[in-house]
Amino acid sequence: MSLRSLNVVLGGIMFGAIVFSIAASRDFSKPNLEVLPDMVHGPTYRAFEANENNPDGKTLRDPAPGSIPRGYLPFPFEATEQDAKRAGEELINPNAPDDVASLARGAVAYGVYCQQCHGPAGEGDGMVAKRGFPPPPSLLLEHAIQMKDGQMFHVITLGQANMPGHAAQVPREDRWNIIMYIRSLQAEAQRKTTGAQP
Repeated sequence: MSLRSLNVVLGGIMFGAIVFSIAASRDFSKPNLEVLPDMVHGPTYRAFEANENNPDGKTLRDPAPGSIPRGYLPFPFEATEQDAKRAGEELINPNAPDDVASLARGAVAYGVYCQQCHGPAGEGDGMVAKRGFPPPPSLLLEHAIQMKDGQMFHVITLGQANMPGHAAQVPREDRWNIIMYIRSLQAEAQRKTTGAQP
């Protein structure tokens, strides 16, 4: 073994012995040794507390211009018929037409958020309509079938006529999944009408 290798081995043994002796003699009833106390005991500020370190005197910082909160993509449309049609042209369902998982999730979300009014098959005969609330038009009518996915997304998001907007209740992804499921209801109804095989 060379002298250099021997020095490395001996240095490692000594370092291990020092660490072991410190750990063995440590009194766990006392706080740890503070090497940099200024980092441990620095000044703290609550979010809405005044802070003389910032030019505007606030602790809570404003988001950078153009920031988008995580999970909240912009929706640059108003609750108007013109914007609903524009949404139909500009918004595209991000789900692939053969995405089985999205379709299954859409069925669950439809059952939770939509079925009460629109009914199990989308015919506008849900429990709410049966109890006296004005029934929504059937999702199986030609108008709904011809409606583009983006326009349907707009309607679910901001509402239309008696239907309130559901943006606060239904997550964005589930709105697209629900549209997939509605399309499957429409396709099933058309198959039954024409007698075509799935």
